Amino acid sequence: MLAVASPIQALESRLAPLRTRLTEHPLYARIRTVDDLRVFMESHVFAVWDFMSLLKALQRDLTCVQTPWIPSAYPASRRFINAIVLDEESDVYEDRTVSHFELYVEAMQECEADTQPVLKLQQELTRGVTFDDALARIEAPVAAKAFVTSTFAAINTGRPHAIASAFTFGREDLIPDMFRRLVRDLDAQLSGSLQKFVWYLERHIALDGDDHGPLALRMIQDLCGDDPERWSEAAVAAEDALRARIALWDGIVDQLQERDALR
Repeated sequence: MLAVASPIQALESRLAPLRTRLTEHPLYARIRTVDDLRVFMESHVFAVWDFMSLLKALQRDLTCVQTPWIPSAYPASRRFINAIVLDEESDVYEDRTVSHFELYVEAMQECEADTQPVLKLQQELTRGVTFDDALARIEAPVAAKAFVTSTFAAINTGRPHAIASAFTFGREDLIPDMFRRLVRDLDAQLSGSLQKFVWYLERHIALDGDDHGPLALRMIQDLCGDDPERWSEAAVAAEDALRARIALWDGIVDQLQERDALR
């Protein structure tokens, strides 16, 4: 008698074709030079940035960030989210505290990639400009803007299980496979000269593969429970997140091809 797949197993099976498209995407092999890496980072930095908004939405929903304090209903998940916030927002690199986003920007500056669009986005938001207006005011790759828009669409659903699914399957659960491929395909010359970027990649492989990934799956199970509608919504959110990542990768490949055609 065949064992019946659990909801999380069924969801992972449903997402397998999209995950395969990402792990076998031609983008990884396409990054061969520092110039290629600059193009990649100038789009990918937006995914590094908006990840924090996904994370903060989950911190808002799964922990207590107001007074008076009341414990949330998801003790394992609140510990998981708080642990990620510690790592992502205030990690330690060479004896100094820094967020992964800030370190990524430093890595971009190290290889002379353009950081102005993403920094201008933050400046506009700091001034109180709405997210949509701030995004419209910056000159950034079209695919990067579309990706960020899709991320905030997930956040704005206001459904913790859907946000968690986009976070888990579009980000945390995906990162180890995605970055292993990228690290492997980088030239030894790039790896040796771009220490901050390589540290960023290796840090996420270690965190997401060994710790964050499995705990993120537990979070999905906690939030969906035995509710078929929640599992269905979680599946749609995960598929949307994976398709958005594929579209971002496709957009970067298109940029690289357009650049080469002009040479």
